[in-house]
Amino acid sequence: MTEILMPRLSDTMEEGVISSWQKQPGDEVAVGDVIVDIETDKAVMEYEAYEAGVLEKILVGEGESAAIGAPIAVVTPKGAAPDAPAPEAPAAAPAEEPTPAEKPASAEKPAAAPAAPAPAPAPAGRTGASRPPSSPLARRLARDHGIDLAALTGTGPGGRVVRADIEAAIRDGAPAAPAAAPAPAAAPAPAAAPVQARVDDPDVEAVPLNRFRKVAARRLTESKREAPHFYLNREVDAGALLAFRATLNEALAPAKVSVNDLVVKAVATALREHPAVNVSYTEENLLFHKRVHVGVAVAVEDGLLVPVVRDADRKSVSEIGRETRELAGKARDGKLSAQEMSGGTFSVSNLGMFGVASFSAVINPPEAAILAVGAVRDEPVVRDGQVVPGRRMAVTLSVDHRACDGATGARFLARLAELLENPVLIVA
Repeated sequence: MTEILMPRLSDTMEEGVISSWQKQPGDEVAVGDVIVDIETDKAVMEYEAYEAGVLEKILVGEGESAAIGAPIAVVTPKGAAPDAPAPEAPAAAPAEEPTPAEKPASAEKPAAAPAAPAPAPAPAGRTGASRPPSSPLARRLARDHGIDLAALTGTGPGGRVVRADIEAAIRDGAPAAPAAAPAPAAAPAPAAAPVQARVDDPDVEAVPLNRFRKVAARRLTESKREAPHFYLNREVDAGALLAFRATLNEALAPAKVSVNDLVVKAVATALREHPAVNVSYTEENLLFHKRVHVGVAVAVEDGLLVPVVRDADRKSVSEIGRETRELAGKARDGKLSAQEMSGGTFSVSNLGMFGVASFSAVINPPEAAILAVGAVRDEPVVRDGQVVPGRRMAVTLSVDHRACDGATGARFLARLAELLENPVLIVA
């Protein structure tokens, strides 16, 4: 008998929520089979079996959470399955009373009895009383917006409910009526009651925090509380950067690179030259990272994700652009893997596309610094004693003072500005 434990699927994960069981008690499990979809603080991920056998028990139901390392199911090796009932033989007698023993039987090995009912709910999905097949992302969105999946008709393969169906239901206002359906269920009912009890103002709507918001709130609070931030601001002449980008895009057409791709490449180049910024602080050591992995903040519907471009200093600007677009797409679809979101040594957050002139970002631990990038602005500048039109961009470096001092951060930022103002150096 082997217990399946809640795995650590991301470096910030402390617990996981069971999104959907892909196997039911009594089902055979082969190595590599997807057993369960687990929702972490960053995405919904598939958990594959590492051992073959038979799924004997599910210990944590759909919608329930468990801490990392906690048992969530039990798998019995095929050869050992016939021996399993022996130790539980005494429980066989009560099993003769089907009605009263129904609940205990599901926890005992007479799982032969529950095994029959267990598959029954799956076909019942056709009756409309239970939910239709759906993607992990669709289930998460439905749960966050209070939508009853059973009330939807899926447009995916085989009638599968996909993200587009949930978004359409939200636009059409469909969630309001079906939302009453989950109310009797154990999970939604308790969640709704406390929210209503806390809000007495009819002009205020209380929306429960989703997991992304909860985790982001906890981690950012810890970062601001534990890491003494200091900030370095710099104005960059972005005229040459924009001209260089236009030249690259002409040469690379139809591929495109963005200003942010050039910033990421410049950051990676500067980190390679200033390794004292590419560090992490611990109570006992200052960890110098030998590789440069740059996290790129991506806004998603449920919050903020930071996929990582690995070895960004060794990649061309076009490679960084292509990889960043792929990672951003996965982030918005909830398909990022744990590997794609972990191991960053520095982060870049760009709000320029939203018209934000400048801002200060909160450090993403365990990294020691993060760069905030503002919008390129048309401003008059003085050149050779003359006032002429110019293009300016504000960059702000947030630094953990435990890991770096002001002079270290200033030298890094000066080199970064030099690279951005002379972008040919980025690809040299």
